[in-house]
Amino acid sequence: MSKKVILVTGSSSGFGRLTSEALARAGHTVYASMRDIAGRNAANAAQMVELSGKEDIDLRPLDLDVQSEQSVNVAVEKVIAESGRIDVVVHNAGHMMFGPAEAFTPEQFAQQYDVNVLGTQRVNRAVLPHMRKRREGLLVWISSSSSAGGTPPYLSPYFAAKAAMDSLAVQYARELSRWGIETTIVVPGAFTKGTNHFAHSGSPADEARLAEYEASGPYAGFGAKVQEAFAAIVPDDADPAPVADMIVEVVDAPFGQRPFRVHCDPTEDGANVGFAVLDRLRAEMLYRVGLGDLLKPAKA
Repeated sequence: MSKKVILVTGSSSGFGRLTSEALARAGHTVYASMRDIAGRNAANAAQMVELSGKEDIDLRPLDLDVQSEQSVNVAVEKVIAESGRIDVVVHNAGHMMFGPAEAFTPEQFAQQYDVNVLGTQRVNRAVLPHMRKRREGLLVWISSSSSAGGTPPYLSPYFAAKAAMDSLAVQYARELSRWGIETTIVVPGAFTKGTNHFAHSGSPADEARLAEYEASGPYAGFGAKVQEAFAAIVPDDADPAPVADMIVEVVDAPFGQRPFRVHCDPTEDGANVGFAVLDRLRAEMLYRVGLGDLLKPAKA
């Protein structure tokens, strides 16, 4: 295994935190990025520095806000200046909103899209020129089983943004394969423990519209019922740590042998079936028009 320089977004908690620590323990140099490491995430950054020294691993907190192009560019240049390259990017940063779709303002939908989709675009535009120059690299995208599996109501902004991000990841894979840059899309299912998705989820800004759903009528109290039903199908022993372990395996796999898509879904909502069909249809279309080579990365 060769030591990789890895940038992980959204590393303050959840999948990002677990993945950053797992990759560092696997022997890689990991830049665990998050917003405001001198302020709101100072404690998380300090914990990582302490862990790095205690376990003799290379885990480096990095200030990066995926919603700011300037912040992204500064962070990426810092990594390049310190380590000379970026071998792997893990697109993990994301945010969840919970409530009836109608009660969210268009601006709130735009904010979800900004974090979950445009954030990956900002990072890609900063990192990919370096990867393309070297004709190698790996993008790991943290998608969601909601894009092709069973979905509960009241998560429309998040699900719509994640579906867009997954589509973007697929298109990038085709446009980067001839540069020798690989893609793996990781598809986690629902985890109600071990992540802060629900604890930190946003609420509808239009409280009057929300009340029309929740206070009376056919959807009165529906939000609580959805969360109860959702939590009930997640096994008590569901642990998000295997998602991080999967990413370590992907990073450590030889060139050309990394899977295009992997799943970790304790609720078994059917996304593995849905994506198998979607990815097969997309691949067959490429073969049909003579572009089948885009499905495999080209060796430099």
